[in-house]
Amino acid sequence: MESGGLPDIASLSALIADPSRAAMLTALLGGIALPATDLARQAGVTRQTASAHLAQLVDGGLLRREAQGRHRYYSLANPDVADMLESLALLAPRAPIRSLRMSHVATALAHARTCYDHLAGMLGVTLADRLVQDGLLAEAEGHWLLTAHGREVLTAWGLDLSRLERGKRPLIRRCLDWSERRPHIAGALGAAITERCLALGWLVRIPGGRGLRLTPVGHDGFREVFGLTLDVEAPGTGHTASAV
Repeated sequence: MESGGLPDIASLSALIADPSRAAMLTALLGGIALPATDLARQAGVTRQTASAHLAQLVDGGLLRREAQGRHRYYSLANPDVADMLESLALLAPRAPIRSLRMSHVATALAHARTCYDHLAGMLGVTLADRLVQDGLLAEAEGHWLLTAHGREVLTAWGLDLSRLERGKRPLIRRCLDWSERRPHIAGALGAAITERCLALGWLVRIPGGRGLRLTPVGHDGFREVFGLTLDVEAPGTGHTASAV
């Protein structure tokens, strides 16, 4: 066990408090590693300024840096960093919408997005609600447990649950969604569900961010496998989700 005094919340808060660094961290909540040039663009700063900010975030343990050829890519250091940022988003005031583009981005993120590596937004919460309603997940003392029925359905869908359970990561964790204010599925299962949806083409990433778009194939897949009827209209045009 590491020795030392109380956790230094102030130094960690100072790292996140800078608007440019906060913008970079938020951009990386999509779970995809990005180069410094992309992060500089997200933060609205020069490449040189971005490099200085990124070095601070790496030194502070919030980011991981990997070299690929001449390029360096940055990602969140671990799921705990993503959890912290998502928790802060629950408490943070909403930024004012100053353009049509900002409005479209906000609507798309509220509809469906990645929260590090798992599905969030209206779609993520709706799916979690349905799995509980249909008995694939059981609630127990504020936690979700995978039921025998859940194992059967998810295995038939193509998930290797035995492999997920052998990993170091918790199988299922509830993650409180900042836009819906209700939990979605995190942990190894949440990541596997999202990966499977992307592999099947049910969801596609919206370029330039962490938003996800439901495809016609996904509309049919969610209905056939999970009993969800989801609107495939572009975010911002009155999308809805319902269980039937």
